[in-house]
Amino acid sequence: MDIMNTSDTREELVHLTAFARCAGCASKMGPGDLSQALAPLPHQNDPRLLVGSDTFDDAGVFRLSDDLALVQTVDFFAPIVDDPYEFGQIAAANALSDVYAMGGEPLTALCIVGFPTGSLPIEVLTAILRGAQDKVHEAGAVVVGGHTVVDEEPKFGLAVTGRANPHRLLTNANARPGDVLVLTKAIGTGILATAGKRGSLDSDTEHALRNSMCRLNAAAARAALEVGARCATDVTGFGLLGHASHIARASDVTIQFTVSQIPLLPRAREFASDGVGTAGAKRNEEFVAGRVDWGGGAVTNVDRALLVDPQTSGGLLVTLRRDVVADYLSRVDGATEIGTVRPRGPFDIVLT
Repeated sequence: MDIMNTSDTREELVHLTAFARCAGCASKMGPGDLSQALAPLPHQNDPRLLVGSDTFDDAGVFRLSDDLALVQTVDFFAPIVDDPYEFGQIAAANALSDVYAMGGEPLTALCIVGFPTGSLPIEVLTAILRGAQDKVHEAGAVVVGGHTVVDEEPKFGLAVTGRANPHRLLTNANARPGDVLVLTKAIGTGILATAGKRGSLDSDTEHALRNSMCRLNAAAARAALEVGARCATDVTGFGLLGHASHIARASDVTIQFTVSQIPLLPRAREFASDGVGTAGAKRNEEFVAGRVDWGGGAVTNVDRALLVDPQTSGGLLVTLRRDVVADYLSRVDGATEIGTVRPRGPFDIVLT
């Protein structure tokens, strides 16, 4: 697929979210649906496959040699912002994040496009592709091509290949009791994007939302490796609790969050209190319902809505030894300590 070169523009060409069935979330299948779909498939035993689907990790890892492994992932979704260029940037940052969450560095990317050629001008696609290309280049990687189909709803994302050291991976399976949990971005993107589609966001809140979704997790991942971390996940479509549950099950531990310490994007609590949400949040809450100790009356319905809110291009949830937490926090802007890892109990997650 050739990426067209036209005059650079950041103008809003159309209301892209008007063509999307679900704004405010990545519209991915719920974690329960995915587990059910994967269950009948035979287990893969190739010794070169270091990380597959068993641990619910963000990407697959395939060993090429003793000190080199490929990290591979794919992610795409419908528009959650109107500006085509920004949509391309956000979609690219979201896909690249899976490689960073494994401790890898992106190398190449392939564009995945569904586009309604009869409904939208081709300049919209050009702007989406330019935004993605700029973000991929910011990551030090290269767009090498892609594939397009005609679709009634625009969709865009990337298949990304990266590299990692097999001995220095970040995976869901390496959390240990006593580790500290650090989150590197505030949550609330799904709620705020839905409010934005309704025209309810002020310019400052919209700016904060888009800045968060466009920001790469590169620095957070590199810092994690530098301080000796071995477990991380990026917080995306399954929400904070869904992704934390993946760590809990893969590592056979219990995750404990202090709800009051979890950082929120501006006005996210306000809109959650007003009932703004997504269908993805409902699926996420259904999945974690029996896996979470909700802390009795200490956790409100608004807290629940925020904790299961599907994130787009969210931050990393990293587990760290207590002695390196201060060092990590000093390296990563916006990183916040939000809980601890406990020995396995009856629940995946305990909220306090």
